[in-house]
Amino acid sequence: MKRRSFASLALLPILTAHAQPAERVGVLFLHGKNPGGPASPQYAPVKAAMEKQGWLVSLPDMPWSRNRYLQGDWNGAMAEVAQHVKALQDQGATRIVLMGHSMGVPAAMSHAARGGTAHALVLLAPGHVPQGYFTAPQLAPVRESIEAARTLVAAGKGDESQRFMDINQGRQQPVITTAKNFLSYFDPESDADMGVTAPKLPASLPVLTAIGQGDPLFARVRSYYVDKLPGNPKTKLLEVTGGHLETPQVALEQVMAWIPQALAA
Repeated sequence: MKRRSFASLALLPILTAHAQPAERVGVLFLHGKNPGGPASPQYAPVKAAMEKQGWLVSLPDMPWSRNRYLQGDWNGAMAEVAQHVKALQDQGATRIVLMGHSMGVPAAMSHAARGGTAHALVLLAPGHVPQGYFTAPQLAPVRESIEAARTLVAAGKGDESQRFMDINQGRQQPVITTAKNFLSYFDPESDADMGVTAPKLPASLPVLTAIGQGDPLFARVRSYYVDKLPGNPKTKLLEVTGGHLETPQVALEQVMAWIPQALAA
């Protein structure tokens, strides 16, 4: 009996050496567009609930927030996303979930479509629709700004600051930036558009979309990008009650149940 005990003890260093490190979830939460930002009240309960689960959660101030709107170009925004992902990994995260709300959705999709690290996407109340600016009559002021920006770039004036127009949840808001930078966010052919990035996502990447029945995009979200996603058995469309701003909290319980399933081998 003693020999067997000593033999078992002798194996412990070998077993420990081959043990796999514990997985830890890191969530990069990308907020919505101006007037949104990391301090928006609907985000705090979501962040707190995920941290209580033991997950690392980062909710940084992105270039489309109230404080920074619109700063730099889309490539710069994607570089920031990558930096925040790296910061989560440096803190010990081994599985990265990109979770976006509104404009944070196309940002999360673009990062993944460009080959950035992401093991699951959670897309809450998708917003920012460059293609839609050319099909929805009520969004005509943005379409006109896109066309004006294209004209300026063609005339060699793409680096001059100009006044353009955006519409967010029915509210018009001016954007002071260069024509090139504006187009990087608003051109319907760019990867700032969800319909462009959806088919470019890796087929191995599970995607959860949650949208409220009172959301302006509710009736069109399938045709806009959901039906263009690569087939993945874990990918899911979740329809919830409420509107655009309420979705992160309304969908929270189901989102937190889905994430471990999506990350499971």
